Amino acid sequence: MSSNIFNNISPIEYAGPDNKEPLAFNWYDAKKKVYGKTMEEHLRFAVCYWHSFNWPGNDIFGEGALPRPWLIKQHSHDNALEKLNAAFEFFTRLGAPYFCFHDVDIAAHGDTVKTLTENVKKISEPIARKMENTNIKLLWGTANLFSHPRYMAGAATNPDPEVFKCAAAQVKCMLETTHQLGGENYVLWGGREGYDSLLNTDIKRELEQYARFLNLVIEHKTKIGFKGQILIEPKPHEPAKHQYDRDVATVVAFLEKYDLQNDIKLNIEANHATMAGSSFEHEVANALALNAFGSIDINRGDPQNAWDTDQFNNDYKEMALVMKHILLDGGFKKGGFNFDAKLRRQSIDVEDLFIGHIGGIDVLARALIIAIKMIEDEFLENFKKERYKKWQQKEGQEILAGKLTLEDLAKGVTNPNPKSGNQELLEKYINDIC
Repeated sequence: MSSNIFNNISPIEYAGPDNKEPLAFNWYDAKKKVYGKTMEEHLRFAVCYWHSFNWPGNDIFGEGALPRPWLIKQHSHDNALEKLNAAFEFFTRLGAPYFCFHDVDIAAHGDTVKTLTENVKKISEPIARKMENTNIKLLWGTANLFSHPRYMAGAATNPDPEVFKCAAAQVKCMLETTHQLGGENYVLWGGREGYDSLLNTDIKRELEQYARFLNLVIEHKTKIGFKGQILIEPKPHEPAKHQYDRDVATVVAFLEKYDLQNDIKLNIEANHATMAGSSFEHEVANALALNAFGSIDINRGDPQNAWDTDQFNNDYKEMALVMKHILLDGGFKKGGFNFDAKLRRQSIDVEDLFIGHIGGIDVLARALIIAIKMIEDEFLENFKKERYKKWQQKEGQEILAGKLTLEDLAKGVTNPNPKSGNQELLEKYINDIC
């Protein structure tokens, strides 16, 4: 069974940098080999189910504006099947190798957790058939532990153990479903794991609950034989005033405190990084430095707004710097670029959904090409080697190895001459190579 909504859209193909047709790729040539892999293998991009097929185009001031016939009856399994058909037709025409979803995205909604999990199991077989017929894979699955009113005070961090149990049941179902469908990762986003007021919050207790919940997830992953990565997705606030998974450094500190650092990596979202007051590049580089990098939700925020606008990425220069870090680390292991991005409320045409993704994919592909140029000409890496070269010499190595005391260092103090960091030169280099 196929959907009729995309009948007028031909499969999206590569047309080259000079192309002016919006329904074609200018930079993304899926099977073209660069830096030892095809572009498809480097980018491993996924389409998210929630924004693309579950968001009706509403906001806090207005109802849905996007024509999505499968959203009329959210409790209907037939509507879930209609949505599934539309989604896979879109994936196929776009040429997406992966997709991602929450439990409530794919299944008919239920009034109880039991009904929801039953509906997830019911839809999983049709999804498996679609995946087999199209060779489209699951980058990651997750459970929605933030939308239902039961989670208004958190899921794992809720003051009521009954809510904790509801969250556990949803995650169990989705971890098993992700495993069944060959998913390569499982994501935990703690949108309600935080607080709105410290007047009614015991932070120490809630963090201990959260750690226990994550241990349960790891235990069940091992029990069912799931080989994918478990990922936490940092975000500083929204919907909670303060979320415990604030940023990369905060999450890593939490994982190390509870001895979870070897079992859980991070899914880094571009818009969440800027909300936390950091650049996207910083968060990726920091995760790599701390051995915590797992995957990416690619999007952007609006610099005039302090919330999560989830717009499609459009800055290839920024992305080139991010891509360079990933490539120098050997590329994605199991993660990829998931387009956690949605249309603007006024973008109501079917073509808009394709154009948003095409533009974002082209940005990634162009950034990939530029990043490879940066790596191959070695200018930036040679500059850094030169800047830190004294640490590779005998005294620098002895300091790092703990062979010299403060007294030793104090005896040998000289009058060092500062050297320029040449920031302007490096920024000009980036502009020139882009």
